Amino acid sequence: MPADIAFLASAAPDAQAALSELGAQYGNCPLDSARVIVALGGDGFMLQTLHSTQALDTPVYGMNRGTVGFMMNAYRTDGLLARLEQAEMAVLNPLRMSATRIDGTTADVLAINEVSLLRQGAQAAKLRIVVDGRQRLDELVCDGVILSTPAGSTAYNYSAHGPILPIGSDVLALTPVAAFRPRRWRGALLPKDSHVRFEVIDPAKRPVMADADSRSVRNVLSVDITSDNRISHKLLFDPGHGLEERLIREQFV
Repeated sequence: MPADIAFLASAAPDAQAALSELGAQYGNCPLDSARVIVALGGDGFMLQTLHSTQALDTPVYGMNRGTVGFMMNAYRTDGLLARLEQAEMAVLNPLRMSATRIDGTTADVLAINEVSLLRQGAQAAKLRIVVDGRQRLDELVCDGVILSTPAGSTAYNYSAHGPILPIGSDVLALTPVAAFRPRRWRGALLPKDSHVRFEVIDPAKRPVMADADSRSVRNVLSVDITSDNRISHKLLFDPGHGLEERLIREQFV
């Protein structure tokens, strides 16, 4: 593979140092003519890179210069061209969130990991859950609720005791956060093509915010979520260390 690589880096000092070192060794191609993008940072920067470059349809190979690095490969400066040639690809489709605020305005946001609704004040949230036009839960009293893709199932979803989903499973995880009523409800697995709607009950007294990959919309009245199969994010991983393997490995830790 020619060295048509565009390097992007987070603002962290380690990432900036890696950008200088790799750029000097391999050159730094403009984004619009690159055959591959190398993202230097952590998982948050990887999500940022995928969102900002989705129109390019260029695969992204991450190297960890952050903290967790679940979506990243190990950082090494040597042999990068060979690693890129041998890399395995995982394709992810994001969730599209359409959030309607109390004032009637709307926000349309994409999420690669998850969409979460969270109480915005001291009072617990009260939410109604509708799936494909059918009301499934008339009132969920909770701190919040998460709708996660397989890629995001090891993140916030997993910390809220949601299931880890295999890549390619065409399933979404619906997971409550600190559910008070129904006390024993632990969430649900839904088909990927489901239309999920959350309606906020008593939003003036119990304000709720919606979050899509850390991009927040406050004072929401309702949130509609669908998978957007028109958008495909291409991630590259070293052989044997792909996203599917990592998701399986996480379940045996």
